[in-house]
Amino acid sequence: MNDIFEDAVDRIKKATGARTQVELAAILEIRQSSISDAKRRKSIPADWLLKLYRSHGLNPDWIMDAAQPQVLKEGPATPFTVAEAASPYGIEYPKPKTVSVSAMGAAKPGENWSERVIGRLPIPDTFARPSLLVVKMDGASMEPIIHKGAYVGLDRDQKNIVSGELYGLLAPMEGLAIKRVFIDAAKSQLVLRSEKSGHQDQYVAFQDQAEIVVGRVIWVLQEI
Repeated sequence: MNDIFEDAVDRIKKATGARTQVELAAILEIRQSSISDAKRRKSIPADWLLKLYRSHGLNPDWIMDAAQPQVLKEGPATPFTVAEAASPYGIEYPKPKTVSVSAMGAAKPGENWSERVIGRLPIPDTFARPSLLVVKMDGASMEPIIHKGAYVGLDRDQKNIVSGELYGLLAPMEGLAIKRVFIDAAKSQLVLRSEKSGHQDQYVAFQDQAEIVVGRVIWVLQEI
């Protein structure tokens, strides 16, 4: 079986001209140890994809799955510029999307959570979808998978639970929380679990699923 992580790294190296891990780390502007950590987890961090889109115009889907096209924008992509030069030969390349970022906490203590915009974030076009909700992680309960301050993309159309996946959930008196959710069929309940040790599991009855599930986590942007 092919190693998905290694295949993705090979594509990155070929596209950027990096021959060694040292050169790859320099291109990504990260420590070599961060590459080793990603290799151990067998996961390409989302911020690598954003960095490579911005610097080389690489399509995140091509990096991960070899899906064409390889390049979404020729030359260095500059999503933060106000004005862009005209595309060569009249070709229009997909531009990054700027999306709203919402707070995870309720507006006031004791209130129910509602979408409250606290900022804007440019993301690769392939990360965007009509059902996307982006929140900024305000706690450390999901470390080391999701760090405090990370940007988390939720798909609000994906509310059916797949056991073991990450979801955004409405937590009473807290606001919106990110948890790994497991199905306990024997007890007809969902188990809501944090990644960080010391946090107790929470339990929700199956029949309450529709009321608390906001959406499935589909990507995370964070520093390593």
